[in-house]
Amino acid sequence: MPNATRILAVDDREENLTALAAVLDALPVEVVPVSSGQDALKELLNDDFALILLDVVMPEMDGFETAGHIKARPRTRDIPIIFLTAAGDARDQAFRGYAAGAVDYLTKPFDPWLLRAKVQVFVDLNHRTAELRRQAALLRTTLAEGTEGFEGSERLLKALDERLSLVEDDVARLRSDGGPGGLEEHVADLRLALDALTAGS
Repeated sequence: MPNATRILAVDDREENLTALAAVLDALPVEVVPVSSGQDALKELLNDDFALILLDVVMPEMDGFETAGHIKARPRTRDIPIIFLTAAGDARDQAFRGYAAGAVDYLTKPFDPWLLRAKVQVFVDLNHRTAELRRQAALLRTTLAEGTEGFEGSERLLKALDERLSLVEDDVARLRSDGGPGGLEEHVADLRLALDALTAGS
């Protein structure tokens, strides 16, 4: 799926990763499977993900430690994490999971429909967030262009004011000593400035 939303699945057991991919196959997502916390952190260095499905019990670096690293990085701290774990110590692990920054917690074996529904919520949220970012970027661009246009108009109006002042000075001189001074030249400059203002509006 070229434009599928990417989801990072982290579990040290291959069969669990296969099961996750099968459950989520009906959704417009690309499941990227990794088998350790270290591999998850490497994937997150280069790629963007809408959601992380993270197993709690893994050798070397468990899910809580992995989540701690993810939440400590500015680039990845806002990616939602759903913890997946066996039902054994679910209550204590759920508390630790939420404390580590999880948005949800599911026990294995999980209900496929429930998992799909939860993942769909985060996929939709990711799409809406991306659209808001696009709209914010467009607004910033529009405002920047508007500001540049405004500054350009300000410069043009300042030049127009200066030229008009010269015309007024010439008119005052003309009244006092009867000579035309540089009136014709200044009027021509004023006309050029007005034409430029009219063309830019």
